[in-house]
Amino acid sequence: MAVSKGSEPWILMVTARSPTNIAVIKYWGKRDETLILPINDSISVTLDPDHLCTTTTVAVSPAFDSDRMWLNGKEISLSGGRYQSCLREIRRRAGDVEDEKKGIRIRKVDWERLRVHIASYNNFPTAAGLASSAAGFACLAFALAKLMNIKEENGELSSIARQGSGSACRSLYGGFVKWVMGNDASGHDSIAVQLANESHWDDLVIIIAVVSSQQKETSSTAGMCESFDTSTLLHYRSKVVVPRRILQMEEAIRNRDFQSFARLTCADSNQFHAVCLDTSPPIFYMNDTSRRIINCVERWNQFEGTPQDGGKKSH
Repeated sequence: MAVSKGSEPWILMVTARSPTNIAVIKYWGKRDETLILPINDSISVTLDPDHLCTTTTVAVSPAFDSDRMWLNGKEISLSGGRYQSCLREIRRRAGDVEDEKKGIRIRKVDWERLRVHIASYNNFPTAAGLASSAAGFACLAFALAKLMNIKEENGELSSIARQGSGSACRSLYGGFVKWVMGNDASGHDSIAVQLANESHWDDLVIIIAVVSSQQKETSSTAGMCESFDTSTLLHYRSKVVVPRRILQMEEAIRNRDFQSFARLTCADSNQFHAVCLDTSPPIFYMNDTSRRIINCVERWNQFEGTPQDGGKKSH
């Protein structure tokens, strides 16, 4: 078992911070619910962690008798399958840990018996459509990996974060990130890869208008299942539309082509909401305010003849 030189109970802690991400080519629909394997590739932009992020502190001590977690100051259950999957996969990959200053040594086999406490905080509304679960599970996987001395790179860690929340795999990288759907039934090839780092397009600014901080009426998990089972548009989109859009979006990012980037982002967002309406019963993720905002932007773009970047123009 883990040992300490002193007789007092010891504790080791790690704190990490992970940003949320906004998909420009959407992930919607799973071919495997347990492993969270998507039916199409997706691409996202990772946001600035100074503005939208999850901060998570993980701790281990022989004094802990159970795994426990607090989210935004309120204790939540870790009995759910997604949390258990993450904890199980992290413990399976854990390594030896030694803290010479504290006189602590933890062997790889000890991690199966040691319990962890997790305190996580979002600096933005939770479950309101801002990918709080993506930031949360990315941060959880990264912090636990540091605590347990896991040597794997972010690509491998993304497959663990993915099993908590699909989009979480993309939050392990900054900049522009692609979640490769993969083909293997085990999910080992369904990982996130960075297309471009955060400095690639540093004059691109993303403005987020929070028109409601209330939780969604239909969770993403439930909504995806319903769409997969009832929407014919979803399956046409994943097989025909998305593969072409992925290539076009990669080119737009590579060339910093804002007009193409904006057109593709708007078109994919509109199709996502169309899929939700094609679902039975239909899913509504926009309210009247968000619809008015979209209408104003679309009319402005139509009037100017091209997507507007908000820069100064002379007339």
